[in-house]
Amino acid sequence: MGVEAPQAVDGGRSVGRDAVYFVSDAHFGLNGGERTRGARFRSFAAHVRADAAELYIVGDFFDFWVEYKNAVRPEYFPVLHELRGIVEAGVPVRYVAGNHDFAVEDFLEKYVGITFHRGCVDAELQGRRVHISHGHKVGQKRTRRLFDALLCNKTLQAFYKLIHPNIGVRFGAFVSAVSKMRNRKAGVPPMVLEKYRRAARARLKSGKSDLVIFAHTHYAEILRFSEGEYCNTGAWMDGYDYAVLRDGKISLMKWDVSDFAR
Repeated sequence: MGVEAPQAVDGGRSVGRDAVYFVSDAHFGLNGGERTRGARFRSFAAHVRADAAELYIVGDFFDFWVEYKNAVRPEYFPVLHELRGIVEAGVPVRYVAGNHDFAVEDFLEKYVGITFHRGCVDAELQGRRVHISHGHKVGQKRTRRLFDALLCNKTLQAFYKLIHPNIGVRFGAFVSAVSKMRNRKAGVPPMVLEKYRRAARARLKSGKSDLVIFAHTHYAEILRFSEGEYCNTGAWMDGYDYAVLRDGKISLMKWDVSDFAR
């Protein structure tokens, strides 16, 4: 199926399919570096097929997903093909919704085989109690909550889909790109990062989880507290960031296929 998956090497020994991978914020469909991001993900997907027990997509993998009944953006075809290949290799793929995933319906589950979660996920992984969320609702202001509620409104979405996809997708992608580029130029304010750290630690202190995984900020980090660990997966679009849970230990990585050359 597709290209032969490369075999990862760790300290001279082969690595079995026992790791859980986390990746987020690729924003495929956003202009700028699309071909490079796609090529890198193709090699990453081959590695995941060979090494992973599960793959979690922690939101915003696509930049603007509007699900028409009979139309899919052609820019998404290569990535969807790779995700389908991962599923067919026997690796479960779980997609945790982000703020750009407001109009997902059943396409990913029905035709790609992905399990789509509209809220956060709490899972037992390798003996860890893991809380997984895109994190866009952390400390969300009332105006933003209202705006998100409007975006997720099925009636409003149905009216939007009456616009021809050639117009509707282009307009939505333009608005999304303008917002994303403005945020990238501004960078992540320290107070925002601290807000996420506090939210993660509050979850850890509750005793419900010993590992919290967020995304959304595009700032990759792992912090260890007495109550447990907080990991932010960063962003595939900015630095090919991803996280791996192996033998109960969480690690942050940057994908470079040369790291796994034999």
